[in-house]
Amino acid sequence: MSEAQADSGGARHGFRIDIKSVGPMIALLLLCILGYVLNPAFASEGNLTNILTRSAFIGIIAVGATFVITAGGIDLSVGSMAAVISGVMIITMNSAIDTFGPGLTTVLLGCGCSIILGLGAGMINGLLTTKGKIEAFIVTLGTMGIFRSLVTYFADGGTLALDFGIRSVYRPVYYGDFLGLPIPIWVFICVALVGWFLLNRTTFGRYCTAIGSNEGVAKYSAVNVDRIKTMTYVIQGLCVSLATIIYVPRLGSASASTGVLWELEAIAAVIIGGTVLKGGYGRIGGTVIGALILTTIGNILNLTDLVSNYLNGTMQGLIIIIAVWLQRGPWQKPASSQT
Repeated sequence: MSEAQADSGGARHGFRIDIKSVGPMIALLLLCILGYVLNPAFASEGNLTNILTRSAFIGIIAVGATFVITAGGIDLSVGSMAAVISGVMIITMNSAIDTFGPGLTTVLLGCGCSIILGLGAGMINGLLTTKGKIEAFIVTLGTMGIFRSLVTYFADGGTLALDFGIRSVYRPVYYGDFLGLPIPIWVFICVALVGWFLLNRTTFGRYCTAIGSNEGVAKYSAVNVDRIKTMTYVIQGLCVSLATIIYVPRLGSASASTGVLWELEAIAAVIIGGTVLKGGYGRIGGTVIGALILTTIGNILNLTDLVSNYLNGTMQGLIIIIAVWLQRGPWQKPASSQT
């Protein structure tokens, strides 16, 4: 092969479109066009801001889920974890009023409580999975039930409401803005950037990918598999706590219905974004797009009468099934046959 031919071949290879990378972006673009065609109000500034803000909750959680899934794990407890953290935050802040008053100190105390609970819950899931040698599906299914029952117990079967005096101090965390963008969007951006750096530019991220690809080989390569996998669940717990901090001032309450189906949405966002469900490959950027896609679908359902918005969970379930099927479709060549 001549040098010119080699350069030509390299150029062709360089400009080849990676469907796995650009596919989610194309899907989001087509959804936005569809939303505008069905209802021009979709493109209004207020509606687009609402989509971005609503995406922040699931997007932040999904960033943590990307690490867990990339390392070959799964976490079904994130919605219930968010519910119990919300409940304890509210109880803590309401109780602290007598000592610190309805001010910033009380809010910071509640936020600190959220961080500690998120890290602790993630650590429990991670240790039970790694040291306890229990399948992640079973562990997180069990803790999902535990967390959900705890918030029901704390609320005595009802709803925990944040004291009205604290709400006025806490509301800007959700309803406030900075440089024209709501605070939740900024938090989402920061979490996504840190997540991208950890996954793509650190040894920890490479280890997550290696463990998800082949855990046995990773062990023989002197990777501390248990520690890395546990840390992915800790990161997941931290992301849940951050999402909860910006979620609580939105409604100012917590109940057994808080966070329902958040685990489905988080997993859907990760899979739609191109992260392989069986592990070994993760994309933070794709996860961000996946979260936006899910929120956009829900927004379109709310703006139109084509499909009932009560079927949003059905749409998300179908999306997960289709996304995994596309990853494992018959057109995917076995690794041994690829050259």
